[in-house]
Amino acid sequence: MMAEPVPHWPGRMIGSVHVRSTGEGPGQQAVFVHGLAGSATNWTDLMDELKDTVTGHAIDLPGAGFSPAPSDGDYTVAGHARAVTELMEHTGPAHLFGNSLGGAIAVRVAATRPDLVRSLTLVSPALPDLLPRYGPVRVAAAAIPVLGEWVASKLSLVPAEQRINASMAMVWANTGSVHPVRLRDAIDELRRRDDLPYAGEAMIASARGIVAEYFRRGEDNLWRQAAKVKVPTLIVHGRHDRLVRPAMAAKAYRTFPQVRLVLLPTAGHVAMMEMPQVVAAEARRLISETRLGNAPLAS
Repeated sequence: MMAEPVPHWPGRMIGSVHVRSTGEGPGQQAVFVHGLAGSATNWTDLMDELKDTVTGHAIDLPGAGFSPAPSDGDYTVAGHARAVTELMEHTGPAHLFGNSLGGAIAVRVAATRPDLVRSLTLVSPALPDLLPRYGPVRVAAAAIPVLGEWVASKLSLVPAEQRINASMAMVWANTGSVHPVRLRDAIDELRRRDDLPYAGEAMIASARGIVAEYFRRGEDNLWRQAAKVKVPTLIVHGRHDRLVRPAMAAKAYRTFPQVRLVLLPTAGHVAMMEMPQVVAAEARRLISETRLGNAPLAS
């Protein structure tokens, strides 16, 4: 029988975004950035595992979770990176975590604001891939003007339970390991978001933002940004990831200046949710290697 999961951490508004924090704890800070269609609660279990090591702050990206739509309507990776940067200016330098789209955002932050990042942990980061899997192709289709809005309108007619089950089948290696409480939480959250006037736009525009990064050239290309990341970096891939090819780890190894790769043979796209204890052990090792502290969250 599965143990009852920990409750989701309490949240509050910090600037223009909603943030869930583990509360007063160790002096070192950590900031967690979720992926497309996710929220701060994607990090609940990993934050619990790491609460003895860092004080965690998980952001709801603009338009996601409990964060309102951005006032400027900017859902690009650069726009999301600005929101993360603003949060980290409150926390002080922190250990930065990102999953999927959040991984791409975290790379942008680490490359452009090295003063704010102590270490970088990426779980299945959505970095440009010339041979994307079926999932990213679906994201690209949803990002096409008019088609994306049509898809969103049709999906809204599908019961929340079906949409959540389909999403979890895509990102988890084994949906049988999803705790019923977490499943119910996800369904309730989707129903809440269905009533928000900006939810569809936030999803479609964020999808367009990550697709645009796959075709970006020049110094702002995410792989060129990755080469500028100077802090110790941990990259975790699940062998059963249906969205990001684990083979991209080889390119990451050649690109990031200081990097350690971990391939989890039984994980999918959201290893921090599927096996938080394992990811926490690797992250704790990385954090201990930095031997750097930082300031508490500003009130």
